[in-house]
Amino acid sequence: MREPIETNNGSPPPPQALLERLKDYGQEDAFALWDELSTEERELLFKDIESLDLPRLDRIIRCSLRSQGLPVVAIEPVPENTVSTVEERTIEERERWWKMGLKAISDGKLAVLLLSGGQGTRLGSSDPKGCFNIGLPSGKSLFQLQAERILCVQRLAAQASSEGSGSSVSIHWYIMTSPFTDEATQNFFENHKYFGLEANQVTFFQQGTIPCVSKDGRFIMETPFKVAKAPDGNGGVYSALKYSKLLEDMASRGIKYVDCYGVDNALVRVADPAFLGYFIDKGVAAAAKVVRKAYPQEKVGVFVRRGKGGPLTVVEYSELDQSLASAINQQTGRLRFCWSNVCLHMFTLDFLNQVANGLEKDSIYHLAEKKIPSIHGGTMGLKLEQFIFDAFPYAPSTALFEVPREEEFAPVKNANGSNFDTPESARLLVLRLQTRWVVAAGGFVTHSVPLYATGVEVSPLCSYAGENLEAICRGRTFHAPCEITF
Repeated sequence: MREPIETNNGSPPPPQALLERLKDYGQEDAFALWDELSTEERELLFKDIESLDLPRLDRIIRCSLRSQGLPVVAIEPVPENTVSTVEERTIEERERWWKMGLKAISDGKLAVLLLSGGQGTRLGSSDPKGCFNIGLPSGKSLFQLQAERILCVQRLAAQASSEGSGSSVSIHWYIMTSPFTDEATQNFFENHKYFGLEANQVTFFQQGTIPCVSKDGRFIMETPFKVAKAPDGNGGVYSALKYSKLLEDMASRGIKYVDCYGVDNALVRVADPAFLGYFIDKGVAAAAKVVRKAYPQEKVGVFVRRGKGGPLTVVEYSELDQSLASAINQQTGRLRFCWSNVCLHMFTLDFLNQVANGLEKDSIYHLAEKKIPSIHGGTMGLKLEQFIFDAFPYAPSTALFEVPREEEFAPVKNANGSNFDTPESARLLVLRLQTRWVVAAGGFVTHSVPLYATGVEVSPLCSYAGENLEAICRGRTFHAPCEITF
């Protein structure tokens, strides 16, 4: 225990008005150590508490704690007719969707929204995840791969537009950071000259934080003069877009559709014209790319229907009963709950406005029991989070678009040496896919190590999804590992 601070007139009491407000919400313990603080520390505590929206936080904490005791609604498999499976799609449909998507992009109707609040802690790095280099021959970071895919789509859309290749197309890129990654992310982009994009087509904004609480809903103090806080989850994007006025910004730019994805996928098809065309064609409010669950115990959330005829939503793997996770659909031979959520989503701007208001009104957050750094050392408490998929129950209509896992999903979540989802596994997925592109375009690949351990990287500036490679590859031999670029 620290020694109380002596003052000539005794210790000045906490600001009365603020203390009364804290008492109104049962949070007066935040001032419990006031008498022990220096003048400077008291000022810090005052500013920290003043910055909190206490009525909103009280509503969130009460609603979230109360929801824990409610019975869970029964779930049903996703109806087959809401999923566009790979084997059902025709070449004609894919080409039509691709052209529809490119037209909407050239008309300026698509924005890209990146969820990039996480640090690479599990990868052994304190940098933002997007700065991570997974070991490709080019040495490109995840941010650079994604930026170059945007550049490629802009070029394809400009070439496909009626004005021809002379017109320019710009896709606005909104990047959500967190207080822990914001400065480093912006510096990384500036130092790399935005990877060829214009600086004014990239907008950074921060997700919020929310106090960590005890099981009875009281704030946990990280220090005697600071409330412990944690990011509010990737679903914090909805309130962050609302409070930073970026939904209005999108509307002012003429944006109608928003492609939303997570940073840690090395094969993400950013601004995918085919997915956008499918989305427009279906006329839905929300859509998600899905992959088939590889095996019952795979640690991925799956899309389900909540209740009979209810909305589509996502159930996390930890919440799915093992008997349900293993159940087989006798007609298809697939798992009954087989459509994995891989954080590749498309929304209309109108729907994002609806979700931002709806989630704020409902105020229900997921509770994660964690060890929280506190004045008592590590204290078991609750972090409150929203997830990006919390939007789907609000959607009047949702469509799912199956993609082949090996073409669009290379997660980078764990350090090399782990069993799955490592930079090394992602690197190999990228190289294997792009080696197939090169061979299909008439190229040859030689290698001095086994081909399963190496391959050829194709710069996103050359090809978005394997197209337009014949002129570069036909009849040429490439020695793996290498990068093919212009």
